[in-house]
Amino acid sequence: MVPVAPIASGVGHFRDVGCLACASAFCRGMKRRLFALVLFTISLGAGTVLAQDWAKARLEKSPRHHEWVDLQSSNGTVKAFVVYPEVKAKAPAVLVVHEIFGLTDWAQEVADEIAAAGYIAIVPDLLSAPGGKETASYPDQEAAVKAVSALKSAQVFPDLDAAADYVTKLPACDGTLAVAGFCWGGGWSFGYANHNPKLKAAYVFYGTGPIEKSDAAQIQCPIYGFYGEEDARVGATIPQTKEIMKSLGKTYEPVIYEGAGHGFMRAGEAPDAKPANHRARDDAWTRWKTSLQKLGN
Repeated sequence: MVPVAPIASGVGHFRDVGCLACASAFCRGMKRRLFALVLFTISLGAGTVLAQDWAKARLEKSPRHHEWVDLQSSNGTVKAFVVYPEVKAKAPAVLVVHEIFGLTDWAQEVADEIAAAGYIAIVPDLLSAPGGKETASYPDQEAAVKAVSALKSAQVFPDLDAAADYVTKLPACDGTLAVAGFCWGGGWSFGYANHNPKLKAAYVFYGTGPIEKSDAAQIQCPIYGFYGEEDARVGATIPQTKEIMKSLGKTYEPVIYEGAGHGFMRAGEAPDAKPANHRARDDAWTRWKTSLQKLGN
């Protein structure tokens, strides 16, 4: 991996963008970057990510307790997947923001791996909608990608808030919360750090960062970035993110993993993973788990 120097430490909170969210610099930047991401993901071919038999098989073998819960947000009912660690003491929680593909088998397996490391994991299905709509109800990957790409912050943030509120109030949780997002969810996890002042850390996996200072001014936790060297679309945004975070005195510690492409946390786990993605995934997990150990301190 190729480390990128961490930025000066510091912290700050996020304005609730509400129905004006799409006029914000954050949303305008997300829209521009999202267009390129949608073209890229659709080009992968329908059905290639929604059905991940290898992830589902590993999930089914897990000894940990899994459950589905219905959460209430201002948008209505949100389905969420929760996994509990096998520990004797109360544990911190990690709120996972799924990829642009929705709440897939792999997203559920990531939650299980987080729990295996000793933390409660919750993944809200951000495609939850009235009439029983959820990720599993979409016919293929292309349909899910289009639906996720249409989500606005007035929908996303309240649903994430509902998940955060639920998980931190669980009897098994110690009240500590971090957020982690992948791909599309990586960009939203950066934005959520600016929205929720209670977060203790944010883990951004190959997601884009702020485009203006106002998009990061209220961040009050360290941001840890995980990026693939062969992911120029996202990598090209890192210098601007570094500049903005440094100017605000915020902690931003990006690491670029040598030879890895976009989505290496998922691709590196697949049976046909290329060596660079597999190595990047292992190195990123090691770094992530080391950081997670600091949450309760």
